[in-house]
Parts: sequence; C-alpha cells; structure tokens
Amino acid sequence: MKVIGLAGWSGAGKTTLLAGIIPLLVRRGLRVSTLKHAHHAFDIDRPGKDSYEHRAAGATEVLVASGRRWALMHELRDEGEPSLATLLGRLSPVDLVIVEGFKREAHPKVEVHRTANGKPWLHDEFTGIVGVIADSDPSGWTGRRAHLDDHAAAADLLAELAAPLGDVLRRLETEAALAHSPRKAG
Repeated sequence: MKVIGLAGWSGAGKTTLLAGIIPLLVRRGLRVSTLKHAHHAFDIDRPGKDSYEHRAAGATEVLVASGRRWALMHELRDEGEPSLATLLGRLSPVDLVIVEGFKREAHPKVEVHRTANGKPWLHDEFTGIVGVIADSDPSGWTGRRAHLDDHAAAADLLAELAAPLGDVLRRLETEAALAHSPRKAG
C-alpha cells in the first residue's frame, strides 16, 4: 500500500482533480482509497434515522451495512481527533491511498494550486511537499510538477511520488516524537 497526499487551499481544485484522476488510476488496475480531513463538524447521518438515534443514545460506534456498501461511524465524544497514522491504519489494504488535507503532517504531499485563488504557495511553508499540480509555474520550485488540467500527468505524478505505508508511518511517528520531545536548553 502506498500513500500520497494532496494539499491546497480551498478552491484550488482538489476535489475536481481527484474526480478526474481516480477513474484513470482505477482503469490502470489500481485499487484506490481516499482519506479526507474535514476542518469543520460534519455528519453523514441525520435525525430520524436509526443509526443517528443509536449514536444520539450514546453508542460509540454504529456500523450500517447493505448489499452495496457499509459505513462505520465512530463518535469521538471526549477523545481527541485521531492522528493521520491512526486513520491510515483503519483503512483496508489497497494499492494507493490519496490523503486530502492534513497539510501540516509529515507524509509526502503534492501541492494543488490555482492562481485565481490569490493564495500563497504552500511549498514555501509546509514540509513534505514533493510535487506540484498547478495552473501556473511556481516560482523557485525545481521539483516534479504537472498542469492542473492534465489529469493523466497528474495521475502519473501521484502514483510515482507515493511512498510505501511503512515509510509514511515511520515519518509520521518521527515527526510526532519530535513535536512532543522536550527542547534542550542551549
């Protein structure tokens, strides 16, 4: 299993890009999963549904299944937000996991940038950016890149820059350990 992230400001075109890239990767024979970070409260359930009522009553997890799909909802209650490493560990094995968001994490990421957004480039500020998919040339960037409208080239870039899950988990653990280590007085 390999992992690659997409990082970019809202409105950069990440969702549109993924909707164009995923079918290309699947046609190439890859099994693809996505992991999306939401910066706001969200709910895939609604009042009146049995699963919603089970959660509202206090269930920690509710698994809903049918002949076409299943979904597991886990209520955090007083728990903290799970780490990217924890979430990656909950996924079923596939060939490629594309992580959207988590731009501050240490996993390898490709920056998605749209000039019309008027936002700054992320690769100057965040570590782990190994490629760029954009509608303009990033100043100072010498690494791999693809044009935002070239889904085939973007799919190639993501597949080539993805890292094995074990390597990604080690990077995430190392970064977490550094973030929590006491600083030496100098």
